[in-house]
Amino acid sequence: MDMPVTKSAVEPNLPERPRASRRKLVVRFTIMAVLLAVVLGGLYGFDQFRAMKIAEFFAGNKPPPTPVMAVSAASEPMARYLDGIGSIVAVHQVTVSPEVSGRITKIMFESGSTVRAGDPLVQLNDEPERADLANYVAQAHLAQLTLTRNSTLAKQQFSSQQTVDQSESELQVAEAGIAKIQATIAQKLIRAPFTGDLGVRQVDLGQYLSAGTAIVTLTDLDTLHVDFSLQEQTRSALAVGQDIEVRVDSFPGRVFPAKLTTIEPQIDPTTRSIKVQATLDNPGHLLLPGMFAVARVVLPADPHVTTVAETSVDYTAYGESVFLLVPAGRQIDGKPVYKAVQTFVKTGDRHDGKVAILDGVKPGDMVVTVGQLKLQNGVEAVLTDSEAIAKPATVPVN
Repeated sequence: MDMPVTKSAVEPNLPERPRASRRKLVVRFTIMAVLLAVVLGGLYGFDQFRAMKIAEFFAGNKPPPTPVMAVSAASEPMARYLDGIGSIVAVHQVTVSPEVSGRITKIMFESGSTVRAGDPLVQLNDEPERADLANYVAQAHLAQLTLTRNSTLAKQQFSSQQTVDQSESELQVAEAGIAKIQATIAQKLIRAPFTGDLGVRQVDLGQYLSAGTAIVTLTDLDTLHVDFSLQEQTRSALAVGQDIEVRVDSFPGRVFPAKLTTIEPQIDPTTRSIKVQATLDNPGHLLLPGMFAVARVVLPADPHVTTVAETSVDYTAYGESVFLLVPAGRQIDGKPVYKAVQTFVKTGDRHDGKVAILDGVKPGDMVVTVGQLKLQNGVEAVLTDSEAIAKPATVPVN
C-alpha cells in the first residue's frame, strides 16, 4: 500500500535549483571580467606601443639643419660722431634796396645773373641832384676866387683878416654842398655790395621806389654756413676746427666737408641744447641757403671696438640679441654643423652698416647675419653662401 507524499517530505530538496543558477551567474561574470581586462590591456598596450613607435620615428627623422650666413665678430677702430640737424645759411645774403627815394631810369642786371662787388644794378633819376651839384660847383668856384683875391689884398694891408676868414668859410660851405650832392647822386646809382648771385628782379623800369623798397636778392654762394644744434652733454667733445660732414636731401649719399667755426657761448634753457656753426665751400653752387641739413661732427675713433653687421641684431621689447654659432659636429658629408645660441647684447654706435657691441659678443665669435628669423635657441644650423635664404618664399597664386 502506497504511502501518500506529504508536504514535509519534499521541502528539504527545494533550494538545489537556485543554488545552481547563482553559480552559473558567477562564472559568467568572471569570464566577462577576464575578457574586459584582456581587451583593456590590449588597448593600453597598443597605445603605448604606438607612442613608442611615434617617438622613435621623430627621433630618427629630425629636421635638417637651418642654412644661415654668418661672419666672425671683429675688433676694429670705429669712428665716432655727433649728429645734429639744422639749416644751410648764407655767409653774405642781402635784399638790395635804395637808401633814397627816386624813379627808376635804368635797370642794368638780369634775374639770376652773377655780379661782382660794385657792379651797377639800378639807376634812379638824379637830374635834380646834378643840377644842384652844378650850382654848388659854381658857388665853390666863386668862393675860391673871392678867397684868393681877399688873401692877396690882406697881404697888402688893403683887406682885413676877417674878410679872408669869411671867404674861406664860404668856400668850405660850397665844398660841403658839393660833397653832399655827390653822395646823394652816388646813392641813386645802386650797386652790388659784394660778389654773388642775384635772385628774381622785383622792380620795373619807371617805377618809383621809396627808401628800403626791395629790388632783388643777392647771395654769395661760394661759402656757406651750416647752423645746427647738439645736446649740452656734447660740449666737452666740441672744438673749433673739427671736421664736419654735411648731408642734404637734395643730394642723397653725397657728403659735403665742412669745418666747425663757431660754438655758441650759452645753452638754450628751453631745449638744453647748444648751437654750433660750420663753414663749408660750395663749388658748383650746389647747396642753397635754407636747405635742411644733417651735420655730423667727426670725433676721434675708438681703436678697439667689437663690431658685427647691423643685420645681425634682433631688436625686440625684451632687448637686443644675436645668434651665435657654436660647433656641434659634422654631417655625413663632412660639412660642419653648428648649434644656434641666442645671446642678449648691449649695442653702441651704428655706422656704415656695422654696430658696436659693448657686451655679449667677443672678437672671433661666429654671428649669424642672414637667416636668423628661422632660428630658435638650440637648433642646428649650417653655413651657406646663398643669398636666397634672405628672401621670403613666394606663395603661388591660384
